[in-house]
Formats: sequence, structure tokens, C-alpha cells
Amino acid sequence: MAIGGNGFSEQGLRRLREVLARHVDSGKIPGLVALVSRGGQTHVETLGTMRHDGGAPMRRDTIFRMASTSKPVSIAAAMVLLDECRLRLDDVVDPWLPELSGRQVLKSIDAELDAIMPARRPITVRDVLTSTFGLGMDMTALGTPILNAIFERGLTPNLPTEVPEQDEWMRRLGELPLMHQPGEQWQYQISSDLVGVLVSRVTGQSFEDFLRERIFEPLGMKDTGFHVPAGQIDRLPTLYAPDPVTGEFLAWDEPEGGRWSKPPAFQGGGGGLVSTADDYHAYFRMLLNGGVHEGRRILSRPAVELMTTNRLTPEQNAARTALARNAVHISFGQGQQGGWGLGMAVRTYRGDYAPIGQFGWDGGSGTSAYADPANQLTGILLCQLGYSVPDPAHLMSDFWTTVYQALED
Repeated sequence: MAIGGNGFSEQGLRRLREVLARHVDSGKIPGLVALVSRGGQTHVETLGTMRHDGGAPMRRDTIFRMASTSKPVSIAAAMVLLDECRLRLDDVVDPWLPELSGRQVLKSIDAELDAIMPARRPITVRDVLTSTFGLGMDMTALGTPILNAIFERGLTPNLPTEVPEQDEWMRRLGELPLMHQPGEQWQYQISSDLVGVLVSRVTGQSFEDFLRERIFEPLGMKDTGFHVPAGQIDRLPTLYAPDPVTGEFLAWDEPEGGRWSKPPAFQGGGGGLVSTADDYHAYFRMLLNGGVHEGRRILSRPAVELMTTNRLTPEQNAARTALARNAVHISFGQGQQGGWGLGMAVRTYRGDYAPIGQFGWDGGSGTSAYADPANQLTGILLCQLGYSVPDPAHLMSDFWTTVYQALED
């Protein structure tokens, strides 16, 4: 499909397809769906199959496990509550999350859990939405008592304990000291799950019901949720986590009877959604359009601007910056955006083809979704390969390079 001015060049789109096809033809990527849009026009590529050994072909409506690409969508529920003044950024969270009142903080990141001091202040809504409330997945602290306790309590998805329902999840979270003082440092993952609990308790609805009512249905995101209904399970591919040594395709999650075949005990905003390329396209186009979708306002323009502008100081972002730069041999540049808004990365410097201001995030199951205000561009890349090998990172890097080289102007 040739796209004219204010879009993509025909030659550039051919290269995009050729590069994606090279990854699939190599046998290292079973299949993928890629969507790019600009100037009101959309281009989609579907390549490969639902299983590594063949089977049904990938289709535009294939449903994928979005993993951490859930974060930029989940945060919209909290933004609705801010717009309606049902939450304020500097509200203390204690009335809704009493399990987090009276916090204690570790004296050092590698301290035993009883080496603690009182928190300087309570946790606020702002701390939760900016991922700075004090607890999270610090991959530089693996093996420390606090990280071991997080894993043992099932506070992160399927590592190694199943995540319990939200009240029990909150009880277990409340047993732990914070890793850092509230507002001090960006911490990954747990804040995004905590947002879902906060929304649920403020509204009296399940997190999914509120998302569906205020975000998914108004945007026509009919295939987005926290599980795949039985009648649609054939649209969900097997998710692989290949052996990092041999490259053998190991099935981490099968569609039938798998983790997303039934409603979960915990609706995790940090990584629990399933969705399609077109559903995510609708969401990111709404953000690019200042919160409006087909004439209907979903979020206020200031809410969108708050989400998609860097919220962190260099000191708050120091650990994330160090991790991104020191893990480049694994991530191939994914994660080096420089900034973080609410629920998503925001580029604050130009380190590759994407310009400052691009926002979005990636997922460990082989998903990537970003929007770029400067070029009015949206890109979605979805595959079914986990990050146990570098192949999905190579694929993502090449996808974004070829998206930008295809710009017509």
C-alpha cells in the first residue's frame, strides 16, 4: 500500500516489510503483526504463524499478551479520576490504601528487612502514578532480601508465586518496608499494579470494569482485557521463552488452559492485558489527538500532556538511566529514552532515529507501542517471543529504524 505526502514512502514501506520478513524467515521469530500510521492512513503487516512450528497464520486481529505494554493503557483509568477530581495528585493514599500507611524504609537497599527507619512522609497519589512510591522491581538489586521477599510473596506476575487477589496482594505488600523514601527514586512495575488497586478502591468497581466503561468501550477496544474469552482463544498464539543457550522454543504459555484463558485473581495494570494492534492503535491515536477519539473526549488535553511529558528529575531517574545504559547489550537500545511520564517512557534526548517527545513502552513478551507527536506517527509491533533471547530486541530495534526511515517528509 503506497502512502503519499505526510505519510510514508512506498520504498520505505517495502524496506519495512523486507526487514520484518527477514526476521521471520530466519526462523527466530515465529510470527508478528506490525501497524504504522501517519497522516490519517494506516499500514499493517502480518507475517509468520501462531506457532513456531507452523499452524495458523498471523492475522491483523490476532490477540497478544501485552506484558509491560499494558502500563501506558492502564494509567488512563487514573487520569479519568484526576480529571473528575475524585483523586488529586498530592492526596495521601492512606484512605484507599491503608495497608501503606505508617511506612518504614530500608536503611540500605541490601539491608535485612528489619534494618529500617520511618518514612519521611506518607505516600501520595503522585508517588504512585510516577512510579516513585518506594517499592519496585530493581533489577540491579536481585538477590537482596527485599527483592527475594517481593518474589516470595507473589507481588510480581508469576515469579515464582501466583499473584493473589487484590486485597491479599495489598496485605502482603503492606508487610514489606519500602526500598526508598516516597518520591525519591523511580522503581519499576509494582506502582503500575498498585494503580489498578487504587482505581478499584476509589470507584468501587473492578479495575477491568472501570477500564472497560471509561476507556475500552469508548475507544472501540473490543479485544482488550485481562483474559481471552473461550470463544476467541484460537486468536491467541503460544507464547515462547526460548532456551537462552540452545534457542529451543519453550512454550511459556499455551492458549488453551493457559494463564490468559480465564479471568485472573489479580487484574494487573503492570502487565496483565491482552489486546490487538488495532485496539492499541485507537488508544495511542487518542493520545496523539489530545484525548479525543472520533469527536468524543476520553481524557482532557492536560491529562494527556501530564502522562506524556517527563515527570522525573535526573536523581529520581538515576537507577533507570544506569540500567538502560548498562543493559544495552541485551536491550539493543530499548529503554534508553531518558524520561518517564505516567505509565510510560518519554524521550528526553535523541539517541536513535526517534525524536524527543516520543512516548510509549515495550513488553517482555515481544510487544512495542509508541506514538510520536512531532511526526504524528504511531507504531505497534506485536510478536509472541519472550526476552529470554535477544531476537525480539533485534526485531524491535529494526522495526523502529525502518518505521522512521520510511517517513516521506
